[in-house]
Amino acid sequence: MVVDAVLMLDELLPLNMIGIKKVTGGSLEESCIVGGVAFKKTFSYAGFEMQHKKFLNPKIALLNIELELKAERDNAEIRLDNVAV
Repeated sequence: MVVDAVLMLDELLPLNMIGIKKVTGGSLEESCIVGGVAFKKTFSYAGFEMQHKKFLNPKIALLNIELELKAERDNAEIRLDNVAV
């Protein structure tokens, strides 16, 4: 699996671009390579368990700020000035 992870990198990228996330429990057979980004923080909120765990053709916003979910009584609004496709 380590060799596969190294081969996924472009030859100009440094090897420290490979991160290893250790999760207690499980076995080697349950391990996998994530081609992209794996978030450390679990996103959860009231009703999270009832949401779909897989989305087809999702719309994704890349933000350079940290978002926090507020209590349901508070309203939240995000305004985008520029959308890149």
